[in-house]
Amino acid sequence: MSSESIKEIEDLARSILADDPEHFLVDVRITPVNNIKVFIDGDQGISIEKCVQVNRALYKQLEESGIVPPDNFSLEVSSPGLDEPLKLHRQYKKNIGRLVELVLLEGSRIDGRLLEVGEDGIIVEETKGKNKKKEVINHTFLFENIKTTKIQVVF
Repeated sequence: MSSESIKEIEDLARSILADDPEHFLVDVRITPVNNIKVFIDGDQGISIEKCVQVNRALYKQLEESGIVPPDNFSLEVSSPGLDEPLKLHRQYKKNIGRLVELVLLEGSRIDGRLLEVGEDGIIVEETKGKNKKKEVINHTFLFENIKTTKIQVVF
């Protein structure tokens, strides 16, 4: 499928989510075997029920639209999951206070707590050392210099 097909699917998904401003489209991916993966999220997270609702509505629209070959595609609607990097400003905002792993374009990696999100970048608090040698450093990063940002889970 073409990038034009992805754009059309994104438009359909956004129209389904338009009545619910708390939820938003994150990404659409299509595999070579026509497996369409739609990632949605919400400011307060996303429920399985909401994913099912969007899946049903989108599947029906895809069948009727002719964007994809009839009876020759599968559709998955889910949250991006913790293994997916943050893509949207809105995702950064909802994750303020959480631990993140940043990989910068120049290759370095920073682990820290996401403190602030601005229009152009973020502030991450990095803690180095322990006990008396503990040092807390606040770093400011522009979005244009960030390769990936992933949420870190601590057990």
